[in-house]
Amino acid sequence: MNKWLELLVGLILVIVPIWVWIASLNWGAFWNFGSAAWLLLKGVAIWGILLIGLLFIMLGISDLKE
Repeated sequence: MNKWLELLVGLILVIVPIWVWIASLNWGAFWNFGSAAWLLLKGVAIWGILLIGLLFIMLGISDLKE
């Protein structure tokens, strides 16, 4: 994958979950499904996307060094 594309995808995958997290603080009723399973699933999705984004950023930085 292109090093600049990896950095771009990584930044998008880091910024979007953070934005959703901040937006959910303001729109509490929108994300409140009322179930512990949904809370777990949403948390796993946010942290998973965030970690994949960080992985892409590290791969992009590693490619820049070469």
